[in-house]
Amino acid sequence: MLNHLLFGLWYFLPAGFANAAPVFAKKIPLLNKLDMPIDCHKSFKGKRIFGDHKTVRGFVAGTLIGSVTGLLQYVAYFHFGWFQNFSLVIYTSVWQSLLLGALLGFGALFGDAVKSFFKRQFSVPSGKAWFPFDQIDYIIGGLLFGSILIDLPHSEYIWIVLVWFLIHPLATFIGWLMGLKDSPI
Repeated sequence: MLNHLLFGLWYFLPAGFANAAPVFAKKIPLLNKLDMPIDCHKSFKGKRIFGDHKTVRGFVAGTLIGSVTGLLQYVAYFHFGWFQNFSLVIYTSVWQSLLLGALLGFGALFGDAVKSFFKRQFSVPSGKAWFPFDQIDYIIGGLLFGSILIDLPHSEYIWIVLVWFLIHPLATFIGWLMGLKDSPI
């Protein structure tokens, strides 16, 4: 069981970091040029498609952080042998790990954007908690995009969902304590 938990945490780390990246990217003045909503202020059925909080800056930062995390996993995998004990992914090249990190990161942000679309359509205010969709949107998106490159056993997808579903509220609470999030949930 411990190996499944560790693998779930390890494999999805690029998506987890990517999901948090837009909050930090917002604080970097150099990236302000990319502060454009991905929906270009367009509407669907009279409501914004994604809203102002889904930006080019967030997608670029998240995908980049996902790639860098994938690269660091590649390095850790070969330099610290204990990662190989629980990883079901065999890192074959730097490019594979960069691409997997980018896919997981982009997918996490894509899943969050899809959730935002439905949140707008159901008139859920921006920033208001929408359980359980706020906790699973990025997981589903990341796993879908990651599966383009890596096909995991079905049971591992369940472990990843479980691990990251439980991590999300804790990470949100810590972000709130740090003044990075508007609400603790």
